[in-house]
Amino acid sequence: MIVTAADAFLAAFERLPPPAARATAQAAFLLAPASAELAVESARDNRYMQMAAQFDPARALAQHAALAAALRADCPVVTFPGDPATPDAMFPNNVFATAPGRYIVGRMRHPVRQREAERMDIRAFFRDTLGRAEIDLARRRDCVAELTGSLVIDHLHGVGYCGLGERCDEAGMRAMHDAFGLRLTFGFELAAGEYHTNVVMTSLAGRAAILAADGFRDPAVPRAIARAYGERVVWLSPQQKQAYAGNAITLSPGRVWMSAGAAAALTDAQRHALAAWGFAIGAVPLDEIEKAGGSLRCCVGEIF
Repeated sequence: MIVTAADAFLAAFERLPPPAARATAQAAFLLAPASAELAVESARDNRYMQMAAQFDPARALAQHAALAAALRADCPVVTFPGDPATPDAMFPNNVFATAPGRYIVGRMRHPVRQREAERMDIRAFFRDTLGRAEIDLARRRDCVAELTGSLVIDHLHGVGYCGLGERCDEAGMRAMHDAFGLRLTFGFELAAGEYHTNVVMTSLAGRAAILAADGFRDPAVPRAIARAYGERVVWLSPQQKQAYAGNAITLSPGRVWMSAGAAAALTDAQRHALAAWGFAIGAVPLDEIEKAGGSLRCCVGEIF
């Protein structure tokens, strides 16, 4: 079912059968940074990019390697080599994703990112090594669907939260609903200037959420999501959102990963709330990578 109104979402969420799926991924995949420049095309609709800042590719690569090493505490991690021709490829979750038995290739908005979908080695890894069936949205010309950038998934309940805007349209939302095999998708418009849902929202293993209320066009949307999780929500200020505190991920049931800058932006009360809900905080310095307009969640693809 796909719904686009807050009251319809709450009614549908309450009718869902008991959770039957795993809440976190079996493994993760990353793609190493390889370009000395940021993607100018992406900056057209990604206001988080720091185009005036000096970008240090060696430092970005070192931070990325430290991220991969840290995440191995929670699950196996595979890192693919980067390509200088695709500067945004260090954020692979927008282009490649998985669901049980299949892998999905997204339909990206910008040509510089559409080139990422042509990585035959990554396709072969999922298809031949892991034996997954392919769902290729990249070949479609009737939608924009930037996978788990635009779609935040509560895997435990089989629910997708899809932010509509420049990086995902209604056709893309419907295509992703089917591709991921979701039980329920809640579609809504992001606030003006927001490009991806995973910057304004995190699903915490299906038990709680992180939300930046100003990232949603309709304030009824985040309120409804909070009600669905029994008000177990960390509410972010605009400044915390800008620090990427909403761009987080759970790779095990007991830890939420975010950048060191995002973790430093949290208040003591927010940290205590996460701990009370069973989540330790894992933090990795990613300030160089964040100049490219994404943070820790954007770097991590999930293998289910």
